Amino acid sequence: MLENNYTRPTEFIFVGFTDYLPLGVTLFLVFFMLYVLIMVGNMGLIILVNVNSSLQTPMYYFLSNLSFLDIRCSTAVAPKMLVNFLASGKSISTHGCALQIFFFACFADAECLILRAMAYDCYATLTTRKICICFFALAYFSGSMTSLVRVCLTFRLPFCVSNVINHFFCIPPLLALSCADTSINEFLLFALCGFIQTSTFVVIFTSYFCILITVLSIKSSGGRSKTFSTCASHLIAVTLFYGTLLFLYLRPTTSYSLDTDKVVAVFYTVVFPMFNPIIYSYRNKDVKNALKKTVGRVLDIQINGNKNKTYFMNRLHSNGL
Repeated sequence: MLENNYTRPTEFIFVGFTDYLPLGVTLFLVFFMLYVLIMVGNMGLIILVNVNSSLQTPMYYFLSNLSFLDIRCSTAVAPKMLVNFLASGKSISTHGCALQIFFFACFADAECLILRAMAYDCYATLTTRKICICFFALAYFSGSMTSLVRVCLTFRLPFCVSNVINHFFCIPPLLALSCADTSINEFLLFALCGFIQTSTFVVIFTSYFCILITVLSIKSSGGRSKTFSTCASHLIAVTLFYGTLLFLYLRPTTSYSLDTDKVVAVFYTVVFPMFNPIIYSYRNKDVKNALKKTVGRVLDIQINGNKNKTYFMNRLHSNGL
């Protein structure tokens, strides 16, 4: 009876961070620069992996896919957030909200599975590209299915309490706007997301526990350092990613705050995707060496091109042309 007496909203209104325009302009400039760094850093890592034969290994295939997922996760949220910093009406259509939830949840779940595959690869190296492709397909398929379930469960509900979302994107507080019982939604979403996050965390923890035992069994300190450094960058990224998830889902409900959630959400939608390529570049000798070689080749091509151009122009002048 309730679902027949309400009007489905055609749009939702974001509260965002501020309605004060000068502060909004400042935040726009800051987050725009962060978004540019996300695009440049992650695209650069993807190109670097694909143009260097020394990086044609399973671990770096995973890194390039992780960079792609970071780009997509940020792109699902950041452009609309940037527009709303300058807009007087911070609105999003119902369909736009559904798409934002679908794409962000899809790529976030797929990132959990890619991180799990990378942890497994650190312990037992995957030797074929075919196995990597199977992991990628499984990650994107699983992410798509879980996000589709999330969207269908969410938008079957009546939103008759309000259409104002106290956040800067759609996912976190949307269920609170429904006037229907959301316990089934919360249980199924917790089961689906909890299974992906818990299972991936267990595999990652087990892999690094085995790596730690292997490293400690190496007698030379130099050998221990070299062995563990190959996966150190991945460990840092995993710590940041799952540290945020643990803070969001395991803190006491008495300390729950949407304002706190906004700050935390900035980290996993904008800050961490920006830091990931930096971590992988500066913590990984193979990536740094490949970057130096690539830059060296580009400079050589430019220098040789200028020399050839100068030689050609001199020949023309000497021939009276």
